[in-house]
Amino acid sequence: MRVPAHSVCTAIRDDIVSGAHPPGSHLTEELLARRYGVSRVPVREALRTLESEGFVVTRRHAGACVAEPTAREAADLLEMRTLLEPLGAARAAERRSEAHLKVLRGLVRLGQERARRGEAEDLRALGGWFHETLAQASGSPGLIALLTQLRHKTAWMYTVEQPARPADSWAELGAIVDAVARGDADRARALSARHAERAAGFHRLRRPDLPGHRTPPAAHVRNSQHGVNTAGARP
Repeated sequence: MRVPAHSVCTAIRDDIVSGAHPPGSHLTEELLARRYGVSRVPVREALRTLESEGFVVTRRHAGACVAEPTAREAADLLEMRTLLEPLGAARAAERRSEAHLKVLRGLVRLGQERARRGEAEDLRALGGWFHETLAQASGSPGLIALLTQLRHKTAWMYTVEQPARPADSWAELGAIVDAVARGDADRARALSARHAERAAGFHRLRRPDLPGHRTPPAAHVRNSQHGVNTAGARP
């Protein structure tokens, strides 16, 4: 059975984000096909998609390589998120379904519970699901695609420190859901903008040696890499 190119694309992207394929490393079709147990055709299609997303570049005489983003490009990602996430929240207030609201409220309850327990890893996953669901609730395929790509790329370039009071962060998300439930697009946009700006302050570059980056003296940068698990990757 032919493996869809989008599944291969997801697997390669996840490995790039996790650091299994480091920035600047070569991505040969033959080795990738062997790694993921597929033919070279879906690998070739996946690399084209990843190049359009900015994860891969094609170099003369070298072929496909993992992109090497600059500090300025990384900063631009955070700025775009602070602009687009409030738009997504406003659209969600106008277009959300009851199913979206049910999921969002459930995630906020879980987030508040995990925050009280200090379960940081669960909070990271729940936060990702929250923002993904909120984007889906916007009902805008183009916006959803952009926000999804931005989340992947910020996870690739940054680690995120937990705030000192994570319960406050989840209270902010709960307030956004309340505004979305009431259909108050202006309030949803304003609350989401405030939350996005605060959240940006907890992002730290994974690689302090990125071109154009100067590490502040007090900055704490983690350089952890995570194991690869392509089996559970979303297609």
